[in-house]
Amino acid sequence: MSEARGERIAKFLSRAGVASRRDAEALIEAGKVKMNNAPVTHPAVFVTAGDLVVVDGKPVAAPERTRLWRYHKPDGLVTTHKDPEGRPTVFEKLPPDLPRVISIGRLDLTSEGLLLLTNDGALSRQLELPATGWLRRYRVRVHGGVDPAKLAHLAEGMVVDGVKFGPIDAQVDSKQRANTWLSVSLREGKNREIRRVMDALLLPVTRLIRVAYGPFQLGNLPRGAVEEVNGKILREQVPGLKK
Repeated sequence: MSEARGERIAKFLSRAGVASRRDAEALIEAGKVKMNNAPVTHPAVFVTAGDLVVVDGKPVAAPERTRLWRYHKPDGLVTTHKDPEGRPTVFEKLPPDLPRVISIGRLDLTSEGLLLLTNDGALSRQLELPATGWLRRYRVRVHGGVDPAKLAHLAEGMVVDGVKFGPIDAQVDSKQRANTWLSVSLREGKNREIRRVMDALLLPVTRLIRVAYGPFQLGNLPRGAVEEVNGKILREQVPGLKK
């Protein structure tokens, strides 16, 4: 695509951090997006330099350079901008000086650990895709003893309640009284995948901590802390990013 043609408006809104590309298309369908004072009626509209884009009456600034943050999510927070049940959200707890960010993947209410945040919706979508092939690693505490042979079957994938889950690598780390700690790695990460698979093995999860997402590690980041990834490192790990 040539620079003169610009980029599709849904991608523009996604890179500007307004919403994911899918949610941006929903905003367009709902009549909430205008360009140069005219309603945008379909996503096949291209934005070029100098175009004025407005969402819900608010002008949208041109996308900034792509940035990425590591966040140590505590349990008890939902990974959403607004929760209909009124539960506290990740985004309410972030430092006020952060720009508007979206998450790369999610961690459910009771899960904790590494959550990547970005101001670029296109990057979020790219890194969530299974085709990207990034390994997600977890420490998982389950109740009860664990038969390593049972865990070995997870490497072949598993169907739970009609849902096909891809291969999962799970190894026993340590045992503490009635609990067992596991190291778990997967590449897809469907909704509550680890909990659902472990429940099917009669191994209820009592704690779940994500320690890595692709090349980015939780490390010693304190709980609740946010730290930006150096731009040079980000571009080394994700080639092709716009500067």
